[in-house]
Amino acid sequence: MSDSASKPRPQFRNLSVPQILFSYRLPLAGKSSILHRVSGALLFLALPLVIVPFFAASVTSPESFAAMQGWVDNPLVKLILLALIWGYLHHFCAGIRYLMLDLHIGMDKVSAQKSAGVVFGVSLALTLVFGLKLFGAW
Repeated sequence: MSDSASKPRPQFRNLSVPQILFSYRLPLAGKSSILHRVSGALLFLALPLVIVPFFAASVTSPESFAAMQGWVDNPLVKLILLALIWGYLHHFCAGIRYLMLDLHIGMDKVSAQKSAGVVFGVSLALTLVFGLKLFGAW
């Protein structure tokens, strides 16, 4: 008899979304990668729905610019703009990180974790600064 018959075969199971969100622990670089994709998709979908119409309405005439200012005073619109600001800043910072990785700078595990942390820190700090400006802190 062979020994291979007595060994149990490994089981590979599909992960569900709740398992991924709550129990599967991604490293910081993995979270940065996923959020880079999410922010890119957010910006791509927002371009024809939010960004281009807002820009077109704001440059048509002084009256349409004043109307756009009225729209931006709405707190819900400010939250949407804040999400777009975060998406742009995170995508930009993570893109710089990936350009550095393409140049083979920071390829080891420790440097990759540090650069992912820098991406999160810089993008969230810049989002905070622009969010404070958007909500009228100064």
